[in-house]
Amino acid sequence: MPGPIQSLSRAAAILRLLAGGERRLGLSEVASSLDLAKGTAHGILRTLQLEGFVEQDPESGKYQLGAELLRLGQSYLDVHELRARALVWADDLARASGETVYLGVLHQHGVLIVHHVFRPDDTRQVLEVGSMQPLHSTALGKVLLAYDPVARGQLGEGPLESFTPRTLTSVDDIDAECALIRERGWADVIEETWEGVASIGALIQDRRRNPVGAVCISGAVERVCEDGFVRPQLVASVRDAARAISRDLGANRF
Repeated sequence: MPGPIQSLSRAAAILRLLAGGERRLGLSEVASSLDLAKGTAHGILRTLQLEGFVEQDPESGKYQLGAELLRLGQSYLDVHELRARALVWADDLARASGETVYLGVLHQHGVLIVHHVFRPDDTRQVLEVGSMQPLHSTALGKVLLAYDPVARGQLGEGPLESFTPRTLTSVDDIDAECALIRERGWADVIEETWEGVASIGALIQDRRRNPVGAVCISGAVERVCEDGFVRPQLVASVRDAARAISRDLGANRF
């Protein structure tokens, strides 16, 4: 059986070191504590920093644990459990709305679809579980951007990719829309990723009120919208489903 990979073992040791004792450590402190050459320690720290597991204070130059590691640590909720808790509510939402339902979670620089309920009609549809959707131009993505700082960090500074003439490509415009999403509690997207398609999404939280995913409906603009706006009854259905899933995960306060 092959032995442990040295670079990974050293990276794990650095993370454990930063997790205990002093909150921030300099390069020399990390290297001496683990008996590493400065060049080796710096290379590992830089890689961890690029992955979001470590952050460097711009003034002192010292290192501390990063937001991505914090997010992973707080994600005690397994994706399979999230999906299992959402199954009944997602099916109910599809029946009530007559539209496709997606359940998504933040993954790297996009939204990973972990559950997909087909639109309840006889049209041919393709299962999209495991596919990725953009953060900045989908209802699922905008909900996560509005509530999850890690998602916002993945967005970068732009300009963002344009999929249709309606896609928002300015980070400032996205931030302004996220403020509106937090104020009203839901997101909508009309033809920003796919022409002719509109979607409505809402946040799913766990018992600690952490954002763990989002649920949305997606369908033809003429069905989801009326007079240029998404239908209020569909918004209510999506929000009710998100609340129900969150309650099943232990988030009791709404």
